[in-house]
Amino acid sequence: MPSMPEPVKTRSLGIGELRPLALAAEPAPDVAGDLQSQLKQSKPFRSLREEVFLNVVRTATELQAYFAELLRAHDLSSPQYNVLRILRGAGDEGLHSGEIGERMVSRDPDVTRLLDRMERRGLIARLRGTTDRRVVSAHLTGEGRRLVDALDAPVAEMHARRLGHLSEQELRTLSDLLERARGESPAR
Repeated sequence: MPSMPEPVKTRSLGIGELRPLALAAEPAPDVAGDLQSQLKQSKPFRSLREEVFLNVVRTATELQAYFAELLRAHDLSSPQYNVLRILRGAGDEGLHSGEIGERMVSRDPDVTRLLDRMERRGLIARLRGTTDRRVVSAHLTGEGRRLVDALDAPVAEMHARRLGHLSEQELRTLSDLLERARGESPAR
């Protein structure tokens, strides 16, 4: 398994300074070095399910570390980036915090505080409804829109570097299997 990148001390970048994180091209991992040897485990796994579960956790941890490193260079967390993408998809109508929480890839127990931090940074704005003043919806600011748009290419590049060694069919199969593992049936 490739070693994880060393943490890099960074400063917050202004929108005009956004640039793709320099990621080394990742060769296809050597699957001959199975998880048991990678974990330096002398005894076999108790079951194939245990091995698969640990493989999923280890892979997710590794992929998330690369993603976090890319976002860290832009002073963003993964949940903040997720909110930016969700609000970009919502368009001008915006969404209230409950809807944002339901759409998050990883559930965040305190979406309100997450939105507070993003609002202080000028990435989102919250507006009261015109028909029902109790409803407060979050919207991307121009700064938030520029940031999420500027991250599209570096994120796509990271996806290609980390998963580019898999064929389209392998990626589809992997996605379908992961959905099934979560108890969801693929809609394809």
